[in-house]
Amino acid sequence: MVAVPRVVIAAPGSGHGKTTVATGLLAAFAARGVRVAGFKVGPDYIDPGYHALAAGRPGRNLDPVLVGEDLVAPLFAHGAAGVDLAVIEGVMGLYDGRVGAGDVGSTAHVAALLAAPVLLVVDAAGQSRSVAALVHGFRSFGQVHIAGVILNRVGSDRHAQVLRDACEEVGTPVLGVLRRQPSVDTPSRHLGLVPAVERTVEARASVEALAALVAASVDLDAVAAVARRAPMLASDVWSPTAAVRVADPDGGAGSGAGGQPVPAGHRPVVAVAAGPAFSFGYPETVELLTAAGAEVRTVDPVRDERLPAGTAALVVGGGFPEVYAGELTANAGLRSQVAAVAASGAPVVAECAGLLWLCRTLDGAPMCGVLPADARMTPRLTLGYRDAVALTDNVAVPVGSRLTGHEFHRTEVTPRAGVTAAWGWRGGAPEGFVAAGVHASYLHLHWAARPQIAARLVAAARRR
Repeated sequence: MVAVPRVVIAAPGSGHGKTTVATGLLAAFAARGVRVAGFKVGPDYIDPGYHALAAGRPGRNLDPVLVGEDLVAPLFAHGAAGVDLAVIEGVMGLYDGRVGAGDVGSTAHVAALLAAPVLLVVDAAGQSRSVAALVHGFRSFGQVHIAGVILNRVGSDRHAQVLRDACEEVGTPVLGVLRRQPSVDTPSRHLGLVPAVERTVEARASVEALAALVAASVDLDAVAAVARRAPMLASDVWSPTAAVRVADPDGGAGSGAGGQPVPAGHRPVVAVAAGPAFSFGYPETVELLTAAGAEVRTVDPVRDERLPAGTAALVVGGGFPEVYAGELTANAGLRSQVAAVAASGAPVVAECAGLLWLCRTLDGAPMCGVLPADARMTPRLTLGYRDAVALTDNVAVPVGSRLTGHEFHRTEVTPRAGVTAAWGWRGGAPEGFVAAGVHASYLHLHWAARPQIAARLVAAARRR
């Protein structure tokens, strides 16, 4: 059983201020000395970065589409271990889930799985008493419990009073009123907010400003009381060690053949790309690699000129290589090392941004040259979940493996003839690359749903 006070921050749609409120609540409670943890519904990598700054611990994702319903509560319990309050930021509108699947994957879906009360953030600019109809509609639709409203972008004291009166008419308390504050806005670009890791000083200042705004505008005691009303959650706590042991009973979990512990000096070094160009990754990836017996070290391809000593495998997640193409190109020594490691047959797993970095070029700028392909930016956004099947055996998964991933990019890759694709899915052309120890694809995966990936990669690294 899990006894963690928790609250979901939802909205009628995107752009109402969920991230502002969730991040501000985390920072405001943390400033009071409350131990907090932040979560994000869905596959988004950027918002958890701001949650991490506010909470002082990793922001995590809860996505029933990527990991399945059964893992949502255990992953929550894992991320919320030892905290006094958890804040779960929703995705899009409260009931917006996977296209064609009802509310599966929606904020409401996750709120139900966690038995968590919901606070509805409403952008009140341009409306007054009509807010009551909106709030009443959301309270009447579906089964989640909307415990209160936080009004955003309110123009004046009179505007605030009209809105409060309207919400009280439909029996919904207003727990906060945020005035229009352009100073706390976070800059955006082609894939959403600029990640916190790319603007560390400014991001910290933004989080501090959000903490001050929310502390002055929201009844924190009332929010805490709502969170404490969440019932005990009947769930186990997810464990990366246990997950890897189940995935690889003859090894993994920090063990060698026969399950014997691996001495620290014999753990293969797995380099994981990090830094401003490769900031997209789930914390569970590193946790699973460590549990599988790896010594995980980070490498920043923008600044580090060499891979960590003894690198036996490389994991490169998502991010924005197009923004840092000049710096990546200039780092010729590291590019050459990555190409040599891949050519040696070492396991290399790359997702989206990692795929682009392994190509010959990105918008004409030289990249690592591991893959016989060229990448370029396009105006078209590719976005959505994909139910994929592995087309060939590879370092990540066996042939025929079925799993769900997520695409989110504005690029395209043009391969040369004769390449072996990684994935196939209904309605799409074969995608990705498999060559020797390299597995590179646009598909973002949550490894908690498939801990075998970590076990296979570390086993391959150990064999080297």
